[in-house]
Amino acid sequence: MSKMYKFLAFDFGASSGRAILAKFDGEKIVLEEKHRFSNDPVTVNGGMYWDVLRLFHEIKQGILKCANSGDKDIDCIGIDTWGVDYGLLDKNGKLLGNPHHYRDERTEGMYEEAFKKVSKEEIFKSTGIAFNWFNTLFQLLSEKMSGDVTLENAKTLLFMPDLFNYFLTGEKRTEYTIASTAQMLDSKNRTWATELLKKLDIPTDIYADMIYPAEKVGVLKEELANELGVGRIPVVSVASHDTGSAVASVPVTDGEDFIYISSGTWSLMGVELDEPMVTDEALLHNFTNEGGVNKTIRFLKNIMGLWLIQESRRQWDREGTLLSFDELEKQAREATPFASLIDPDYHEFQTPGDMPKRIMEYCRKTGQHVPETKGEVIRCIAESLAFKYRSTVEGMEEVTGKKYNVINIVGGGIKDKMICSFTANATKRKVSAGPVEATSIGNIIVQGMAMGAIKDLNEGRKIVKNSFPCDTYLPENSDAWDKAYEKWKEICTL
Repeated sequence: MSKMYKFLAFDFGASSGRAILAKFDGEKIVLEEKHRFSNDPVTVNGGMYWDVLRLFHEIKQGILKCANSGDKDIDCIGIDTWGVDYGLLDKNGKLLGNPHHYRDERTEGMYEEAFKKVSKEEIFKSTGIAFNWFNTLFQLLSEKMSGDVTLENAKTLLFMPDLFNYFLTGEKRTEYTIASTAQMLDSKNRTWATELLKKLDIPTDIYADMIYPAEKVGVLKEELANELGVGRIPVVSVASHDTGSAVASVPVTDGEDFIYISSGTWSLMGVELDEPMVTDEALLHNFTNEGGVNKTIRFLKNIMGLWLIQESRRQWDREGTLLSFDELEKQAREATPFASLIDPDYHEFQTPGDMPKRIMEYCRKTGQHVPETKGEVIRCIAESLAFKYRSTVEGMEEVTGKKYNVINIVGGGIKDKMICSFTANATKRKVSAGPVEATSIGNIIVQGMAMGAIKDLNEGRKIVKNSFPCDTYLPENSDAWDKAYEKWKEICTL
């Protein structure tokens, strides 16, 4: 009988986190959620921050719950989080304040400041990373220009999963996939873009040694092991950017070309390449080149995603009407098709606030029917996302010169069956949806690779295919969707 491995994955999203225990018998993976917790940003004195010490407390609770439920014999721990955000340590290894939230407004105006020193084209050619207001590059530029004493006193920068690994093991390492989101790595050489950083007067000497997915970070510190009642568990480097882990779980095999959507608060849509693509066409489409498992490149586009629905629901909750996502989907299906459409990436939709009101104002400004009901707002978002996906896949095909006939959607967003079906309709492509716990599963696959339980990524993806079902959606009513797509493109240029 094969050894039964136990891998503990911590998956942090922008609004919640989970501790998932995986049991792997050599053929199939079985998941058990051991701990779930909210991840709530804290706004204070005009700044928006992550409550990092509470989040580390939740990591300890996840390990403790395993120990107290008969699963203290954990073989490995891996952590993934959202990208770009970081903590700063002083010369003694102490954390210098709470890390900023990427939606903090301190990066406002930083594009203009950066481009005074380095052109947009040069930044892209160097890093291969698309321009987002929250990228680490612009966060650090903001700190530098404001004279932030935290940065002045910093000895080490650690991205969020690296920071949690440091808290667990005492080892300071920078994992490649999470570092690649910063817009600070040379995408071809996979080293820090020091010449670019120097031109922007950003420190070049505060970064920890680089490691890659499936490498060992360290072992659980003795005092933590004693506190939690477990052994000195190995902590390994997974694809610690959550999208990197999600892409690792896409159930395709034997090197086939595929396009994916990692669907959650953000929709990350792209393909897997061996080398970065930093052409003028890639820059024009605002495609990005982030790191993946085996030093692959996740050539993708960041799309606003389910944030629009989540933030709308939060607003209705604040107004005293709490509806489930299923109830909202039911109302959306009853609304008139294509009555109102938006660009999901419109800049006014980027920050927290009254999202339904902003969507109504967008429709009013573009001369459309203004959605009045909750169902109309949700349908507007869902149809517009589907059209954004179509625009993106067409751009991917144009830039890569390849044809993608199947769209693989992974992650929690596949629970929204309406958006999955709309995606098939809008793109006129088959949609394969699953697995739902994509990020945790990809995290676990790489843990298995690190421990020698899984040979390589291709074998890992075969195991995913053998362990978790997928749903299939086929395109319908193409003529109506084609006509509405032309309308959407016109609206997005207004």
